[in-house]
Amino acid sequence: MLGLLGRAAKGLGALAAVAAVAGSVGTASAQETIKVGVLHSLSGTMAISETTLKDAVLMMIEEQNKKGGVLGKKLEAVVVDPASNWPLFAEKARELITKDKVSVVFGCWTSVSRKSVLPVFKELNSILFYPVQYEGEESERNVFYTGAAPNQQAIPAVDYLAKEEKVERWVLAGTDYVYPRTTNKILEAYLKSRGVKAEDIMINYTPFGQSDWQTIVADIKKFGSAGKKTAVVSTINGDANVPFYKELANQGIKATDIPVVAFSVGEEELAGIDTKPLVGHLAAWNYFESIKTPENDAFIAAWHAFTKNPKRVTNDPMEATYIGFNMWVQAVTKAGTTDTDKVIATLPGTKQPNLTGGVSEMLPNHHITKPVFIGEIQGDGQFNVVWKTDGLVPGEAWSKYLEGSKNLVADWVKYNCGNYDTTKNTCLGAAK
Repeated sequence: MLGLLGRAAKGLGALAAVAAVAGSVGTASAQETIKVGVLHSLSGTMAISETTLKDAVLMMIEEQNKKGGVLGKKLEAVVVDPASNWPLFAEKARELITKDKVSVVFGCWTSVSRKSVLPVFKELNSILFYPVQYEGEESERNVFYTGAAPNQQAIPAVDYLAKEEKVERWVLAGTDYVYPRTTNKILEAYLKSRGVKAEDIMINYTPFGQSDWQTIVADIKKFGSAGKKTAVVSTINGDANVPFYKELANQGIKATDIPVVAFSVGEEELAGIDTKPLVGHLAAWNYFESIKTPENDAFIAAWHAFTKNPKRVTNDPMEATYIGFNMWVQAVTKAGTTDTDKVIATLPGTKQPNLTGGVSEMLPNHHITKPVFIGEIQGDGQFNVVWKTDGLVPGEAWSKYLEGSKNLVADWVKYNCGNYDTTKNTCLGAAK
């Protein structure tokens, strides 16, 4: 009996040893690559903007792998399509983190998609790099914001129009979701702080994909006929921009009459459409393809080679993706691991040359330093830079012009908090 038990024990031991070896092989196999999640809409209303960012991440992964990868391992892209469906973003993010075991995610465009995934990244403690201009009023431990905060795009654009174009009346026109509403709330407060009267501010919102602009543009035209220089500050997003500008032209509104400065119209949105109605209007970004630097020339050349299409344009969110990707590579290399907590702790202070001249830095509030440019739309779909900041502007998570925000700072190094109240000396949100 004891002999049988002894042989059984030996058999079980052998099986355990085999299982252990199999497990180690499986682990080694799983660790052969570092997986990178790509969470951008490849269909639906936002595909016009987001597909390019998916391609940009794939290009950067390919280039990094040519350099030997990261930590001696190749990077592997895992691409999903949340299809411009905001709840689906959260579902796809969870899938990337739990099923595909990605170490980082580059993704989202609209703020509503970002807001959708935030609880997932916090719950599962993963990292999101968000590459698009947004409304601020947020700083999350698990998110790194490489697009512009309002003080790096919206506020400078208004300053430019007021000073250089002598604008006195303001139309704040946006798509009806969180980014335009919050940005316009900040802009309205800022304009009033500069002495602009309420009757000189017109605010309008339209749904995603808005196609009928006749009445709205007529209202803008009427608002601009009061004898004061008027401008439109546009947070209209996605494919609704095309009929908007066409209707401006249809009603005879020229850029010299009522200039439009856009925050969501870049080279990608202008590619392949009739730019005649847009010529002379403006856009505020932190990057334009037309800016000549050795870094930008090399990036454009690499992009054309990767896409095998010399007509493919570059744009601001691509540069923000480029900066974020390279900062992540630096942080992982410095930390010696893809461990989320260690990479998050390493990222603040990371510096990366941008494409327009200058070096961007990841700040303790998880935003970066960026230059600001105002560009005038040309007939070829490119931009002529008409104004720029003297240096790089630090991104501010919280607006000093909003009553509930002016006393808040985000600092994940000193306070380990995204919304620290400097008057109460306390963190208002949950900090890890």
